[in-house]
Amino acid sequence: MTTTSPRPRTPRTPPAPGHRSSTLRQALRFAVVGGGGVVVNMLVAIILNRLNGGTRNSQAILFGLPGTDFNVRFTALVWVASFLVAVVFNFQLNRTWTFGGAARSRWWSEFWRFLLVGSVAAVVGLAMKIALTHPDSPIYLPEPWFNEEVGLSSREYWAQLVAIVCTMPVNFLVNRFWTFGNGDGEGRRLRRR
Repeated sequence: MTTTSPRPRTPRTPPAPGHRSSTLRQALRFAVVGGGGVVVNMLVAIILNRLNGGTRNSQAILFGLPGTDFNVRFTALVWVASFLVAVVFNFQLNRTWTFGGAARSRWWSEFWRFLLVGSVAAVVGLAMKIALTHPDSPIYLPEPWFNEEVGLSSREYWAQLVAIVCTMPVNFLVNRFWTFGNGDGEGRRLRRR
């Protein structure tokens, strides 16, 4: 019977000087870009809702899901369209400004990772938005504060905004370490090998 000795541990290298400030700077830039993305997202939502006769029509059924009692409503279309426009806007600004100092993978390679991360966040956000706007939900945004009579109190828009804000922190972390590497280009170099 042979015994194996434990593998020697590789000592951890301390973060480079300024690593924390670099991460903080990236987080702040990601938040600024995200804020711009929220504006883009909300503008698309407002345009689509206005084209559909206003937010009072946001719960209009587009089509039923075959074999179920569930329906796809206009609010889901607004969410998906707003997400797709904002994801392209956010990706390009994050690629060039937030994480622009590191070596680059191909545009499409990074975009698909960014879109995948964003899509997971979008699915979670859509579930949140539906829960906040569906009258039978326990977290339905209540009247009289939220309604579809006045733009600033629109349940539709507040639900969209809440869902975006709640999904943003995880979105930043996954994109920082997976889509754009770990901030010093190492993640990208490893993927290209």
